[in-house]
Amino acid sequence: MSEVLSQNEIDNLLAALSSGELDVEEMADGPEKQVKNYDFARPAKFSKEHLRTLEIIFEHYGRLVSTNLPAYLRKNIQVEVMNSEAVTYSEFSNALSNPVMLGIVDFQPLKGNIIMELASNLVFAMVDRMLGGPGEPLEHERDFSEIELLIVERIMNVCVNLLREPWENVVEISPRLERIETNSQFAQIISPSEMIAIVTLNIKIGDVEGLMNICLPYLTLEDVMDKINTKYWFSANQNEEGYNNSEQIEMLIEKAPMPITAILGTSNISVGDFINLQVGDIIRINTKVEDELDVYVGNIKKFKALPGASGDDYAVRVTSIIREK
Repeated sequence: MSEVLSQNEIDNLLAALSSGELDVEEMADGPEKQVKNYDFARPAKFSKEHLRTLEIIFEHYGRLVSTNLPAYLRKNIQVEVMNSEAVTYSEFSNALSNPVMLGIVDFQPLKGNIIMELASNLVFAMVDRMLGGPGEPLEHERDFSEIELLIVERIMNVCVNLLREPWENVVEISPRLERIETNSQFAQIISPSEMIAIVTLNIKIGDVEGLMNICLPYLTLEDVMDKINTKYWFSANQNEEGYNNSEQIEMLIEKAPMPITAILGTSNISVGDFINLQVGDIIRINTKVEDELDVYVGNIKKFKALPGASGDDYAVRVTSIIREK
């Protein structure tokens, strides 16, 4: 409890303030406490931890896209996660221009849909590439034709199917492309005031560069929000995959071929003698018949062995193992 001042102490304090002997600012106990504003119209449903985990998921997704789409477009593709942010759906939809390429994706078993928006220059570059062209965008944007939409739908289906693997540690999903919209007004999947997370990918197809925005509504991810954090992510990787991966790696290593060479001996001869070698000539080497041979695994001397035969084949019998300190 604060100390109570007497009347004389109060009078002396007021007099000192009036005369300028004391400064109110100097009497402050410490820095003012920072107050964080809370916007009830835009509640913070996505934390920085959630957004960072979504970036990790879509970094994995970007690697899958960059390795799978070249099989269809026959051109080098680079994908990079640019950033992630939490906004309202109205902010996302108002920023869209028409025509726009929007893929409405059913995110089963999670409720609701997500949206994948692809930049128009990337869409026209893909169409041009699928039809045998060099993969260049149009100089002036226009509406998409029916044939172009059918071609893009095939590419979008590939991109949607690639979502399964990156989300395995969170939830096993069965994404399905419901439809493609070219007008943002027909893509009102949730209320304009609802919060969404947007993950932005930068995609480069040859010399054409554009953005892909993935819109993830909070209502869709609500059931798995506890799993969208890096702590759960890495613990799941260690618990579920650590043991199985070590066994699988060990099994693959056991089947890997290894070059093994037994050196009978070495000798130095002149270039002239080497050029004139004939069948039946004898080369004197620096080892004797009873000497042990050096056996190399790759470029590493690993064993000592004695020469011999196994059936009709030459062989060596290992006598000792060379262990490096």
